[in-house]
Amino acid sequence: QVQLVESGGGLVQAGGSLRLSCQASGRTSSTYYMGWFRQVPGKEREFVATISWSRGTTYYADSVKGRFTISGDNAKNTAYRQMNSLKPEDTAVYYCAARDLPSVVRLETAYKYWGQGTQVTVSS
Repeated sequence: QVQLVESGGGLVQAGGSLRLSCQASGRTSSTYYMGWFRQVPGKEREFVATISWSRGTTYYADSVKGRFTISGDNAKNTAYRQMNSLKPEDTAVYYCAARDLPSVVRLETAYKYWGQGTQVTVSS
């Protein structure tokens, strides 16, 4: 089992920045990818980004490419997401997730472990 705890959400004005963290504990050696998803009420959970835990390779949704950056600190078992140039449409609950298989996937169903979610609100 892998447990994920997120932190760093909050309220920010459009154009501002936030940094989210996701700390993993438990059987972290089984984690191949750490992903981020977001969800707004009434909509499906949307892929944001993912990072290969061993190689550091990153993948982004087109909607956040160039504005969001994800990174990982293996020693701390923590993934980070730096969000810049935030827009009101980025408002959502953001979830981190861990995948225990070695192929990169952007689908929600491919991730086995999930954090509790953290609210990000961008005001216009």
